[in-house]
Amino acid sequence: MPSPVLKKLAGQTAVYGLGTILGRVLNYLLTPLYTGIFAAEAFGTYSEAYSYIAILLIILTYGMETALFHFAQKNPNPNTVFSTAAVSLILTTTLFWLILFPNSSFVSELMNYPGHPEYVIWLGLIIGFDALSSIPMAWLRLKSRPGVFSLITLANIVVNIGLNLFWLKWGRDMYLSGQVSPFQGWGLLEYNPDIGVGYIFLANLIASGIKLALCIPLFKTGRLQLDVGLLKQMLKYAAPLLVAGLGFILNERLDVLMLKYILPLSPSDAMQQVGIYGACYKLAILMTIFIQAFRYAAEPFFFSQQKRTDAKEMYASVMNYFVGFCAILYLMVVLHLDIFKHFLRDPSYWEGLTIVPIIMLANIFLGMYMNLSMWYKLSGQTRFGAIFSLIGAALTIGLNALLIPKFGFTGSAYTTLIAYGSMMLLSYFWGLKIYPIPYNIKRILTYLFLSVGLYLFHRLFSEVDVAYRLGLGFFLWCSFIAFVLHNEFPNLKQMLLWKK
Repeated sequence: MPSPVLKKLAGQTAVYGLGTILGRVLNYLLTPLYTGIFAAEAFGTYSEAYSYIAILLIILTYGMETALFHFAQKNPNPNTVFSTAAVSLILTTTLFWLILFPNSSFVSELMNYPGHPEYVIWLGLIIGFDALSSIPMAWLRLKSRPGVFSLITLANIVVNIGLNLFWLKWGRDMYLSGQVSPFQGWGLLEYNPDIGVGYIFLANLIASGIKLALCIPLFKTGRLQLDVGLLKQMLKYAAPLLVAGLGFILNERLDVLMLKYILPLSPSDAMQQVGIYGACYKLAILMTIFIQAFRYAAEPFFFSQQKRTDAKEMYASVMNYFVGFCAILYLMVVLHLDIFKHFLRDPSYWEGLTIVPIIMLANIFLGMYMNLSMWYKLSGQTRFGAIFSLIGAALTIGLNALLIPKFGFTGSAYTTLIAYGSMMLLSYFWGLKIYPIPYNIKRILTYLFLSVGLYLFHRLFSEVDVAYRLGLGFFLWCSFIAFVLHNEFPNLKQMLLWKK
């Protein structure tokens, strides 16, 4: 049952998506650049480093974004909530830097980046800058300012991409052609092949610094002060979210780290497999982008609508649209892999294409879990998020340890699918007892099974001519879109024709 507020959610998802999608798509277009320059082993270093970034960022933000949403709705002075969260992150980020920077050489050796302590410093700064930016960016979401949010996000992405092209395209091309750089003797501005994948980190560092600089005016929302009593309440609320977030990110990133150490291969060959896995994982980026954009809009939206009498029916309608759209994205990619695979310029990466349908389906389960997880956030029972994530993390560790030696990165892909699917089912069935929402299970399952069935049917023609295979894929994709629109058209029509 759509309602006027669903139109607001759709609009905000689109605007958040404008910044997130355009930025991520542009970033996605760097994949051909990376895979054309770096061998799979070097790309593995890049994939591994960003796994560490993702894990540490969860630790350094420790659930404060969601705590901000929760307490700002209840506190008569939301600015105090913002200020307390911001000061808390400033203190913990500073402590992180004080521990990491003096030990950068030691950490670089542990990470098998010998001779590159600067990598550790750059990665540490990226993590810190992104952590400090998280609260002002969450404030923009809370205040329903998706336009400013998207502009800051786009600025971050444009700088990142521009610097990547500056060093890895223009600078590298000049170096390889023997031309003298106009920045000769200007330190990091002059291309140096010894830095290698470090240029990716350096570009990200500068972009994250600019993002933080653009967020500084938001810190003037109120006088920065720390309300110790409020902080204790926020930390108590956020602690299970930290565990949940950590468990979640381990589900998402631990496979990359475990591949490096569990594969029965030499360190060089293992990193090559990590690189192939990481590159092919990026082909699922469209699903990741949509889920991220939806989450940015949905989390504050769900909190703001929880007092409505028809809130649960509205949440159920949102799930229908979400799964239908995700299934459309799924088929768009998996039925046209013959096109999408060319984003990985070196054909040596293509041996990992078999994981793409598995990872995309896993991401649909993840997105559904994010929708389902709102029941424990809305009811304040965030400990359940920690429980579900820990179960998922245990499955990730156990199944990866069992499957990687036998099946390599394919085992990691199936592990991700099983972990996210298990978390989704646990959240759904537990939610029925505590915060039941009337989801249209029949329609959701129809979209999921039909989309996977169409992919498997298309696989039967894997040996036929590419042009025929692409034509068949396009026909199946359009047919599925027509089916979804037929089911959802009455509701969509109501939303489009609704006037305030």
